[in-house]
Amino acid sequence: MNSRWPVERLSRHTGAYPISDEVQARFGRTGKKWFGIEHWKVEPDILTCAKGMANGIPIGLTIARPEVADSFKGLTISTFGGNPIACVAAKATIDLIEEERLMDNAHDVGAHFRQGLEAMKEKHAAIGDVRGMSLMQGIELVKDRKTKEPAPELANQMLERTRAHGLLVGKGGLYANVIRMSPPLNISKGDVDQALKALDESLTEATK
Repeated sequence: MNSRWPVERLSRHTGAYPISDEVQARFGRTGKKWFGIEHWKVEPDILTCAKGMANGIPIGLTIARPEVADSFKGLTISTFGGNPIACVAAKATIDLIEEERLMDNAHDVGAHFRQGLEAMKEKHAAIGDVRGMSLMQGIELVKDRKTKEPAPELANQMLERTRAHGLLVGKGGLYANVIRMSPPLNISKGDVDQALKALDESLTEATK
């Protein structure tokens, strides 16, 4: 891994091999850094990426230190391994993120997004928590803010209302009560304001 991460590998002290799942947090989504794990100055032994790394073209990536990768012996086969079209698309996507400084945009617009979500929390008692980094945010829907009892039914209703307002979001969490949002890295503050308006109206309608 990149030597600019100024920490000793955890495996040197524990014997374990840290794996960083960067399928969603990679390539600037958490702002300023290429990978989410960099914010904590941790150097993993294995790192995985996928999803938007080729802007819609199916591709996945696993990076490991040489001594870790070389420990896997035997024959392997991958039907789509080394697909040149997917590799070209990934390279073009990475170049654009770097050239357009989209990591900085994720940080700046993400802060604006978070501010709007925090304001929604003050307005709606059904929001128990807002969490995330930059353009990777989630709002936890609850029946009671003190007990934090999950509200998965409300999450389902909100998904339908946001769809009706022209906004597509996802849900996750252990109890399927967290609305998850990861907009494009090149999104503008104006786009975010429209999304916040749709989220606010959708939650108001869903809680009636």
